[in-house]
Amino acid sequence: MTIIKDASGLIAIAQQTRASASKLALLDTEAKNQALEAIAQALELAKLDIIQANIADCQAADAQGIAKPLYKRLQLDEHKLRDAIAGVRDVAKLADAVGQVQIHRELDTGLVLKRITCPLGVLGIIFEARPEAAIQIVSLAIKSGNGVILKGGKEAIRSCEAIVKAIKQGLSQTAVNSDAVQLLTTREETLELLNLDKYVDLIIPRGSNSFVQFVQDNTRIPVLGHAEGICHLYIDKAADIAKAIKVTVDAKIQYAAACNAIETLLIHQSIAVDILPKIAEALQKVDVELKGDQRTLEILPNIAKATDTDWETEYSDLILALKVVDSIEEAIAHINEYGSRHTEAIITEDLAAVETFFGLVNAAGVFHNCSTRFADGFRYGFGAEVGISTQQMPPRGPVGLEGLITYKYQMTGNGHIVATYTGENAKSFTHQELG
Repeated sequence: MTIIKDASGLIAIAQQTRASASKLALLDTEAKNQALEAIAQALELAKLDIIQANIADCQAADAQGIAKPLYKRLQLDEHKLRDAIAGVRDVAKLADAVGQVQIHRELDTGLVLKRITCPLGVLGIIFEARPEAAIQIVSLAIKSGNGVILKGGKEAIRSCEAIVKAIKQGLSQTAVNSDAVQLLTTREETLELLNLDKYVDLIIPRGSNSFVQFVQDNTRIPVLGHAEGICHLYIDKAADIAKAIKVTVDAKIQYAAACNAIETLLIHQSIAVDILPKIAEALQKVDVELKGDQRTLEILPNIAKATDTDWETEYSDLILALKVVDSIEEAIAHINEYGSRHTEAIITEDLAAVETFFGLVNAAGVFHNCSTRFADGFRYGFGAEVGISTQQMPPRGPVGLEGLITYKYQMTGNGHIVATYTGENAKSFTHQELG
């Protein structure tokens, strides 16, 4: 594994990555898919080494008192690794996003314009804890023709080294130069990476709100990331009660440490007396700690009182804040004030309420009668994701291949000059769309 000692060393690595990425950008779909299959096979062969490295990371992190949500994200068991490898093969099945003709237009006879999709270049990915993210990101980077410099969290260093070692071994037998994938291991390298705007085209941070904010504040490179995952579920007055309980439990406990788990449950006042005791019973059976506003406490007097801070907290744990609202408008106002524009859901059988919710809630994902946990690139059919974007501009939500490409304009003429189309006797453009 390459260890960078100083800024000049990191610049050299970035130059190698860019050079390898420029060659990767020219490979056809078959060559990239062969590389992905080689990576999948190499990861399968290294499965035991990767899991053992992760166990060592988990033991070290536990001894240092790592926070429970981070520990959950750090764990990479056989099932997670199997799913990550399956994701590599799913990415190989996706249509190639590179080389697609978005515009094909004749400006005039013999003067033709095309807009063609192409890779971004080099991605800098900085992530905390979750080592399987390295697998997802590398697979998407290769399929989209990009080089990638990975910087995993210190708590996952052994896991990331084992994963990247396997990936490089797999690539060594393919047309993709293994220098297209690099791993950094120290905090100092993170700061240096953020300064490499000459060599790195996009930074994607995956981690806590403070971590993402730190990255955004310390680089001139464009940053794609989300700040927090404060997601809500609103149970409308026209909700199916059984459906609401089932979705609430899944959205909270299926993986509480995930950024798409709900942190606040909003309940319409007309059904609160009926549904709240049932929801509380279902959640308390699976050890969820409940906090409620004053109206909730009148129905559930034995739970803790929620404060204003709870509405803006990403627990990433088995804790859920409850609030009774008078209307769908109040629910939407609460979501738009406290939500992080990640994923929001409504449970209702009233299609007019769904239309209002979908139209007025400002979030990357708005769901009806299903768990917020579906907000995931793999589940969307993207094969994997490099992260979740909660920014207003695209890409938004789970970011797959389409978020890792840009485009360039290609124009072909035959001695055409602009002077022909200006002045008193200017010739007109035809602007004819071509097939």
